[in-house]
Amino acid sequence: MDFLKSAVASAISKGPPFPYTFGDRVDVDQSIWTLYNGTKREDGSNCSIFSFDTIVNRSTLPLARNAVKKLRTLRHPGIVKVFDTVETETYIYVATERLVPLGWHVRRKSLSPETIKWGLYSVAKTVSFINDEASSVHGNVRVSSIYTAESGEWKVGGFEILSSMRDEDAMIYNHGGLIPDSNRYAPPETAATGWSAVKKSPLTAPDAWDFGIMIYEIFNGSFMGKDQLSQPKAVPPSMHLSLKRMTNTEPRHRLSVGHFLEQGKRNGGFLDIPLVKITEGIESLGVKSEGEREEFLSELDEVTDDFPEDFFKMKILPELLKSLEFGGGGPRVLGVVLKIGSKITEEEYDARITPVIVRLFSLPDRAMRVCLLENLPLMIDHLSQKVVNDKIFPQMVTGFTDLAPIVREQTVKAVLTIIVKLSDRTVNGDLLRYLAKTSNDEQPGIRTNTTICLGKIARNIGASTRPKVLVAAFSRSLRDPFVHARNAALLALAATADVFTEDDCANKILPVIVPSLVDKEKLVREQANKALDIYLTRVRKYAATLADSALPPSDAINAMTGQAPRMSTPQTENSWAGWAISSFTNKLTSATGDIQNIPSSKPNIASDHRSTSAPPTQRNPSAPTTSSDLRRQALSPPSTSTGPSQPKTSSITNGTSASWDDTPNDDIETEAWGDMEDDSFFDAPTKPASPPIAFDDGGEPDFAGWLGAQAKSREKKPLPKGLTKASVAASGRPAQVRSSTTGSLNKVVGVKKESTKAVEKKLDLKPKDEAEGEDDWGSAWN
Repeated sequence: MDFLKSAVASAISKGPPFPYTFGDRVDVDQSIWTLYNGTKREDGSNCSIFSFDTIVNRSTLPLARNAVKKLRTLRHPGIVKVFDTVETETYIYVATERLVPLGWHVRRKSLSPETIKWGLYSVAKTVSFINDEASSVHGNVRVSSIYTAESGEWKVGGFEILSSMRDEDAMIYNHGGLIPDSNRYAPPETAATGWSAVKKSPLTAPDAWDFGIMIYEIFNGSFMGKDQLSQPKAVPPSMHLSLKRMTNTEPRHRLSVGHFLEQGKRNGGFLDIPLVKITEGIESLGVKSEGEREEFLSELDEVTDDFPEDFFKMKILPELLKSLEFGGGGPRVLGVVLKIGSKITEEEYDARITPVIVRLFSLPDRAMRVCLLENLPLMIDHLSQKVVNDKIFPQMVTGFTDLAPIVREQTVKAVLTIIVKLSDRTVNGDLLRYLAKTSNDEQPGIRTNTTICLGKIARNIGASTRPKVLVAAFSRSLRDPFVHARNAALLALAATADVFTEDDCANKILPVIVPSLVDKEKLVREQANKALDIYLTRVRKYAATLADSALPPSDAINAMTGQAPRMSTPQTENSWAGWAISSFTNKLTSATGDIQNIPSSKPNIASDHRSTSAPPTQRNPSAPTTSSDLRRQALSPPSTSTGPSQPKTSSITNGTSASWDDTPNDDIETEAWGDMEDDSFFDAPTKPASPPIAFDDGGEPDFAGWLGAQAKSREKKPLPKGLTKASVAASGRPAQVRSSTTGSLNKVVGVKKESTKAVEKKLDLKPKDEAEGEDDWGSAWN
């Protein structure tokens, strides 16, 4: 075994180089060649390899050499494309484009009528070229000589007896009968005198006969003999007449393949189909006028899904991409490109279409941008996350601020498509900032679509940012004057109820939904009720799980404080005021210690109510009374009819004199009383007020008259030296000396005002931010 391997390797190494690798063998019928799938060693591209064993098939060697010669000399898009050929004493190799025998599809009947017509059109063009342009006869036009390329196009091979009629010793004359199964397909004129009868027939007659038989075999699946030609069976009725004329037994009356092609392409002919028109127009798409391009694209839209996908992928798609990128194909071309792109593999999509899409997003053409956004659902599954996040989205965001409303609206709608391909940083950063702008757009439709978009992408927003953004955005939409914007906000709130916490539902969302219950539009009111029911149900369900009270039990408090349990007024649980009385009694029973006076910032002015037994004080109408006298009179406490008969001082006087007895006069603060310069409360009257007439109520002292007399005596008797110290006010004037006198102690107190005002301490009452560095998302949505 090792010896054989070495021998084969040695034989290959001695032969000419053949840079192709053989693969699986492909079954072919009625051929002198053995077909293999192969690959090119240089780049691994696919190919097919025709192999001929010269030792085994010595009799048909002239046919193989003629086929190689004609394949290398004839050039036409419909002829099999040859890459390389190698001929030695033992073998002949021909490397071509990857091919599949047409017989495979014919036997399985997997070809649609439209595809067959398109294939016949391609073969007819090639045979017509061989007959008319090359002045040659193919002589072997049959199903076994036709192959389908990777593009789906039908390619003509089988050049074993292809001959030029200019040659006196043409291959077809002497070797026509060597073709496998030649008797079944040979024209009737060759039955008597052989293939030399072709010299007397028109040049197109042999190929016309074979082409007619091929039509019958493709539509019916097989061909057994010329007797079947009288019953076309599955052949389309529009082709019956042409088929009958092509298979005429008289060579001079046969319809040539070229004429068959012309009849079929006539208006309403059997070859007047969109796929044929596309094949003719695709090659010149870049130089077509605007009208011609529109007509071609309209025909392209008529193409149904049963047409060959490989043809669109290999032939139509490259031409469309070139026209789209360089020839100004426009949005309509893009739609066709994406339709074809949905049928190719991911690797082919990334290599052919993705780079073009990225470049188109960078174009400033609004029509192209709108077309890209509208067709984004067709391409998003084929685009990787890196391409969308790093290349497409940075170009796409310009649409959020475009001057054209249609561009802004389509950009907002496209967010729903690309959100799954964006990173969390992009979603919570740039995307939310742009949506905050469109939520305040001047167009109500854009504002509404932004609200709908936020509701649908709510679960893609970060958990820390989501509540703040959604509450702010939906609250703003609920105040929108556009009815559909308010309705969209309520729909979004109902759809996103599960993304909020129970506290947010109760404290933030329910308060903004409630005003919509009385909206002027019934549509909004109905939706508000639905949304309210959803949130109320959730809040109530959560409240049912809470404890009755968050306060610790009283036993635990007593154990911590070491105090005995307190008695309180028993209350009925159903009493509406029970909680208030219980709280009040708890505070009373917990109060301990002595009562102490706390100096207040301003003196409390006693009420001017008198005892019920004392009539109001009579004043002399003619005597003027100053405001200072009236205020001092108001300081007198009310008299009681049951109290003792000795005079009493006011509570303010007793309190202040008792607390000031032990305090030096110079150290008394005056800030608690306010600015004495601005208040005339303690000013001396400019005119002496006449004492009021005392009313004898049988022993009750007249406190008002007594206070008035004390004020009068204060004017006449200056304070002794040393008891008071003059103080200078802030304005530079000496403060006036005030005296306070009680009935029995008769002490004089001097009040000093600070020479300089105390600096007021300013407290920063502004609450600190909860989290320093947290993005202030809410302000952008208000």
